[in-house]
Amino acid sequence: MTTPVSMRTRVLATGTLFLVAIGAVGYKVSDFMTNPWTRNGQVMAQVVQITPRVSGTIVQLPIVDNQFVKAGDLLFQIDPRTFQSDLDQKRAELDETIDDIAALAAQIDVAAAAVKRTEEEIAWYKQQVIGKQARLKDYEAQFKRYTEMLPTGAATQERLDRAEADSTAAAARLEGAMSELRQAEADHVRTTAEVAKARAEHGAYGEANARLRRAEAAVHHAELALEFTSVVAPVDGYITNLNLRLGDHATAHHQALALVDTSSYWVYGFFKEQYLERVRAGDLAIVKLMSYPDEPIWGRVMGTGWGIFQKDGSTAQELLPKISAQYEWIRQPQRVPVRVELGKLPEGVELIVGTYASVLVKTGTTGDPAPEGVAGVPPMPTALSRAF
Repeated sequence: MTTPVSMRTRVLATGTLFLVAIGAVGYKVSDFMTNPWTRNGQVMAQVVQITPRVSGTIVQLPIVDNQFVKAGDLLFQIDPRTFQSDLDQKRAELDETIDDIAALAAQIDVAAAAVKRTEEEIAWYKQQVIGKQARLKDYEAQFKRYTEMLPTGAATQERLDRAEADSTAAAARLEGAMSELRQAEADHVRTTAEVAKARAEHGAYGEANARLRRAEAAVHHAELALEFTSVVAPVDGYITNLNLRLGDHATAHHQALALVDTSSYWVYGFFKEQYLERVRAGDLAIVKLMSYPDEPIWGRVMGTGWGIFQKDGSTAQELLPKISAQYEWIRQPQRVPVRVELGKLPEGVELIVGTYASVLVKTGTTGDPAPEGVAGVPPMPTALSRAF
C-alpha cells in the first residue's frame, strides 16, 4: 500500500524531472535562437567555363578528367596552321602598306619641289612681264613722238617705221612673257593639287597614320587569334566533366569544359528567415561536411543574400504575373543563403562542389579570432533542435 509520503515524493520527483526537461528544452531553444544552425548547407566554388576564342580542330589534349592543373597549363591546342597563314598574310600586307606610305612620302617631296619650282618661275616671269611692259611703253612713246615729228620733217619715215616695228615686237615679247606666266601659274595650281592629293593618300606621319594603324591592328588581331589556339588554364583548379577528344571541333565562344577554381571555395548555409536577425558579417561559423562529419571547420560569415528567387510574381502568358494558389494553414519560412568563407582545412579534407554541410553561426563573435584546430568547437545541435 502506497503511503501519502511516498506519493508526494513521486509527484515531487516527477515534477522536478518535468521542470528540468522544460528547462533543458528552453535552454536548447534559446541557444539555437542565439546560435542558429542548419543542416541545409552546400559547398560552393567558382566554376570557370572554359570557352575557346577561335574555332578549329583540337590537335592536342594533354589533360584527363578530374586532373588538377595550374594556371597557365595547356588545356587543349586548336590547329594553328590556318591562323599562322593568316598572320603571315597580314604581316605581308603591313609591309606593303609601309612601302606604299614611303612611296607617297617621296611623291609628296617631288610634288612639293615642283610647287617650289613653279613659284620661282612665277616670280621670274612676273619680273619679265614688268620689264617687257616698261620696254613696250618706251617703244610706244617713241612711235608716238616720231608720228608727231614726221609732218615737221624732224623725223624720217624710215625712223617711224623702225619705231613701229620695235613697238610691235615689244608687244609680241610681252604677250609671250604673259603666256609663260599664265602657264607657270597653271603649273603651280596643278602641282599644288598633286601635293594635296599625295598628302591625303599618305595621311598622317608616323604612328598616327590611319592606314598604318589599320594594318598594324590587323597583324595584332591575327597574332591574338594564333595565340588563342592554345587554350590555357586561367586559374589553379580541377578539370571536371571532360568530354573533349582529339579531333573534336572546338567552336568559338561555346563552352568546352569546366574548371573548378580551388582558391574560391565557400559554403552556403541556407537558414530559415526568422533566424537571421542576429547573424552579422564577421561572425564565426562552424561547418561540418557530410563527407567528413568528424572534421569540423572554422569559418566566418561574409554576408547574407539580399534576395532569393520568387516563383510568385514571375511573368506568365500575356505578360501577367504568375501567382500560385496557397492553401497551407502555416506559412512556410523562406530559406536565405548565408555565405561562409572557410578557414584552414583539417589535414586530409578535400572540398567537392555541391556536397552537403551543416552550418552553425556563433552570433556576436564579429572580430573574435578563430580558434586553432578543433579545440573549442561546440557540438552541433541534436535532433531536439531540428524542428527549428
